[in-house]
Amino acid sequence: MATDAPHDCLIIGGGPAGLTAAIYLTRFHLDIQVVDAGDSRASWIPCSHNHAGYPDGINGKELLRLMREQAQKYGAKIETARVHRLDKDEDGLFTAEWGAGPKRARSVLLATGLTNRRPPMDVDLHDEAMGRGLIRYCPICDGYEVTDKKVGVIGSGKGGVGEAIFLRSYTADVTLIAPDAALELSDEEREKLEAAGVKTVDGPAQAVGMAGDCITVETAEGLLTFDSVYPALGSDTHTQLGEMVGAELAEDGCFLCDEKIDPDDGCFVCDEKMRTTVEGLYAAGDVVHGLDQISHAMGEGGQAATTIRNDLAAKAPLWRDPEAKETKLQVPAETETARETVEAGD
Repeated sequence: MATDAPHDCLIIGGGPAGLTAAIYLTRFHLDIQVVDAGDSRASWIPCSHNHAGYPDGINGKELLRLMREQAQKYGAKIETARVHRLDKDEDGLFTAEWGAGPKRARSVLLATGLTNRRPPMDVDLHDEAMGRGLIRYCPICDGYEVTDKKVGVIGSGKGGVGEAIFLRSYTADVTLIAPDAALELSDEEREKLEAAGVKTVDGPAQAVGMAGDCITVETAEGLLTFDSVYPALGSDTHTQLGEMVGAELAEDGCFLCDEKIDPDDGCFVCDEKMRTTVEGLYAAGDVVHGLDQISHAMGEGGQAATTIRNDLAAKAPLWRDPEAKETKLQVPAETETARETVEAGD
């Protein structure tokens, strides 16, 4: 049983959403703990070119390292581990279990993300292909990098068709390959593909490999060679911990956020505040339905952190102790205070 004083917030997941929230919450002078399993999708990115502020791009692992450093600078405690159980007590406190033993928290932010389903290939080969840009998972992120190249999309149905047509704005050479047997397409989907000039190939797509600077896919029509392949096979959202405490899910398996009337101001509080259907439990990033982008995850992390701070303050004042010593930090002299607006009570 956990006996230590509860953290103000436990953040589960150390990707862009979780680490952004950690930076905000520590700068709110709150006691927070981050527990990260170390498998953020951001760490897969060889070089992100659409993340603002990095004209030459930035490696995903390096971005996460910088974010961890920034959070720790303000006092965030970050531990590499996997939380395997989450409970909510009758007193409203959460108890999480991982290698360090049970820990309690007044609030929990789930930034646990999701995992893309991979094509059938060796794990090490897959990772090498990703590092070389031969396998890609995010056309919004890196479609620009396949401009006028030969691109394959492994997928079927709405997801595969949508991704193939999206990529058609970057290159005229796009092929949609069925992952299993014949492509499962409606008449409307076939018409869209034909109008866009997207080639279609029946599967199964198997024995994905590399040949020099190209990637190959074995199909029912033989071995096909591409400059890059986008698997559009869906993903698995990591919602298990939220389900343990009763959080409701949307039909697509992502967290369904709460909608309720605020009795004090009559405003309609909806999912942009990042509250789930369980009081004190919040979610941000890819685990929530929305745009799977680093910038979007960061925005949700900042919103979640501000909501957490204000919800905690509504329960008990977060007044600064006049006897508290000011923490000396090496922060830039020029701050954002001139432009910041604190949305008190938001």
